[in-house]
Amino acid sequence: MAELKLSESRDLTRIERIGAHSHIRGLGLDSSLEARDVSEGMVGQTQARKAAGVILQMIKDGKIAGRAILLAGQPGTGKTAIAMGMAKSLGLETPFAMLSGSELFSLEMSKTEALMQAFRKSIGVRIKEETEVIEGEVVEIQIDRPAVSGAASKTGKLTLKTTDMETVYDLGAKMIEALGKEKVQSGDVIAIDKASGKITKLGRSFSRSRDYDAMGPQTKFVQCPDGELQKRKEVVHCVTLHEIDVINSRTQGFLALFTGDTGEIRAEVREQIDTKVAEWREEGKAEIVPGVLFIDEVHMLDIECFSFLNRALENEMAPILVVATNRGITTIRGTNYKSPHGIPIDLLDRLLIITTQPYSADEIRKILDIRCQEEDVEMSEDAKQLLTKIGHETSLRYAIHLITASALNCQKRKGKVVEVQDITRVYSLFLDVRRSTQYLMEYQKEYMFNEASMVDGGEDDADAMHD
Repeated sequence: MAELKLSESRDLTRIERIGAHSHIRGLGLDSSLEARDVSEGMVGQTQARKAAGVILQMIKDGKIAGRAILLAGQPGTGKTAIAMGMAKSLGLETPFAMLSGSELFSLEMSKTEALMQAFRKSIGVRIKEETEVIEGEVVEIQIDRPAVSGAASKTGKLTLKTTDMETVYDLGAKMIEALGKEKVQSGDVIAIDKASGKITKLGRSFSRSRDYDAMGPQTKFVQCPDGELQKRKEVVHCVTLHEIDVINSRTQGFLALFTGDTGEIRAEVREQIDTKVAEWREEGKAEIVPGVLFIDEVHMLDIECFSFLNRALENEMAPILVVATNRGITTIRGTNYKSPHGIPIDLLDRLLIITTQPYSADEIRKILDIRCQEEDVEMSEDAKQLLTKIGHETSLRYAIHLITASALNCQKRKGKVVEVQDITRVYSLFLDVRRSTQYLMEYQKEYMFNEASMVDGGEDDADAMHD
C-alpha cells in the first residue's frame, strides 16, 4: 500500500520579506527612559535613544505639537533605525507617516501639496460615538428555507442569551446572509450593531470549550456576557485628516484611498473639514491626536519646501516633525548659499538636534548577531569575528550585505554553518567602496568619460590642430 504523504502546508501570514530594519521592535528603553544596551533590536546610540524616548513620552502625553527634531549623523549610524523604533513604540493609535526628501520631486502634484498631504496623514482624529449593540451567546439558529427556490426569501430565528436573560429574534434575509458570512454557530458569542446590522464574532463561549477535542490555534474563548442583551456602547474610530480630506474632495473619494490617486485637494475643502473637526472637539465628540511625520534625506528638499515647513509648523494642528540627514555643511538646494546639513538657519533654529555616533567594534558585533538571527543564518564564532573586523574597517552596511551572500555560498558547498572561507569568498567577489575606488584610480584610463582621459585627449587634439 502506497505511503500517504501529507502535503506541506505553510502559514501564509508568516511569510514576510526581511528588510533593512525589520529586526527593530522599539527604542529599547526601560520605564525610566534609560536606554538598555541591547533591546528590541536596538544596539548602542544610548544618548540618541534617550533623547528620542523623551520626545516619544511627550508625544504620548499629547504635550507637544508643531515641534521639529533633527537626527544628524554619519551614514550607517542608525538614524532611520531610531525613527523606525519611534514608530513601533508609538503603536497603531498614533499616526506615523514616512517620506523621503527625493519623493516630492517625482510626484504629479506640486511639492507643497505633497508636503501638506504628508502633514495631514500625520494628524489623527479620534471620533467617539455611542451605538446600541446586542451582545450575547448564540443558543440556537433556525433557518427555514422555502421548498420552491425563489418563491420566498429565507426566514429564521436566532436565540441569544446572557447570564441573566434569553431572547428569540426573527431574522430577515440580510441577517441570515451576514450570519452565514461570519460562520456563526451555536456556542459563539456575537455582537450585533443595531444601526448598521454588522455582526462581530467575539469568540466561543467557555461553556462550549469541551465540545470538540481538536481546536484551531485561532479559537478564542470568552465569557458569556452578563446583564441585558441590548447595551449602549461607546465606539472610537481613529482616522487621519488626510483620509477625511480625500473622502470629501470627490464623489468617489473612498475609492481614491485604495487606489492612491488622490490628486490635489482644494484649500476650501480642508478649511471646511478643519472647521467641522473643531466643532466636534468643542462638543467632545472628537479629539486630535498629533502624530509623527518622518522625512528622511531632508537635505534633498529645496528652499520652497523649507519655507513651507517653517509656516506649517506654526499651525495649531501640526504633527511632530522628525527629519534626518547625513550631510555636513552643504549647499541649500535651490540657492547658492551653504548651511549646516543643507537646512536654512531659520529652520535649524526651530529644530531639536539629536546626533548619532559611529558604532564601536563591539556594537557592530552585536548588530551582526541580531541580523544573523533575523536572516536565519548560522555562523561560526571565527566567521563572526572576521565579519566584525570587515564592518569596522569598511562599513556596517557592507558587512550586513555579506551575511546572506555568505549563507548562499555555504549552501552551495552543502555546509550548515557559515565559516571563514565563505566570508573570504564573498569578500573577494563583492567590493566595498574603498576597494572599488582604488580599482577605479588604477584603471581609470580604461573607462569612458573619466577626467584624466578627457585632459589627455584634449591635449592630443590640440597638438594635431597645431601641426
